[in-house]
Amino acid sequence: MRERYVVDTNVLIAASAGSPTDPKEIDATPDDKDLLLQVWSWLNSFSEGDARMVLDSESKIYDEYSNKLSYNDYGIQVIMHKWSTAAVDVVLVDYDSDGHGVLPMALEKVIHDRADRKMVAAAICSHAEFGEGCVAFAGDTDWHGWEVDLLAHNVILEPLIEDWSRARYMEKQQR
Repeated sequence: MRERYVVDTNVLIAASAGSPTDPKEIDATPDDKDLLLQVWSWLNSFSEGDARMVLDSESKIYDEYSNKLSYNDYGIQVIMHKWSTAAVDVVLVDYDSDGHGVLPMALEKVIHDRADRKMVAAAICSHAEFGEGCVAFAGDTDWHGWEVDLLAHNVILEPLIEDWSRARYMEKQQR
């Protein structure tokens, strides 16, 4: 496990749906219970380990988490645990007038999902400030398509269910 992560919202959703002690009936991608448990296991290790969570100073990442999950969901509880153990690094992300993360021009053309721009911007800021910018993701396959461009900007990706997400990405590309 790396030292710090920007955690994509789909990780928190999938882990909350796949929690072995308190699974939530929420729309998670994927819907395969074994894959959800795999995401939960990663998030559980992240929660119990020394890895730090990266959030933005304007709380737009946390706001997205809160819009998708409730306070008692496992994913939100992991965030609360990271806050309570001082394991959160807050970075200063610039936002445009529409509230989307500002990216280098080369990435503006690549990252078409505007909601993910804040995650990318936070990872870039994390790399600039701490020497490491990594995004952990699960069900959102677009990250695979952006991987080469993100690496060129020092953003590392950690796909938590890589075989599944790469296969889904390739299926989308063939359509």
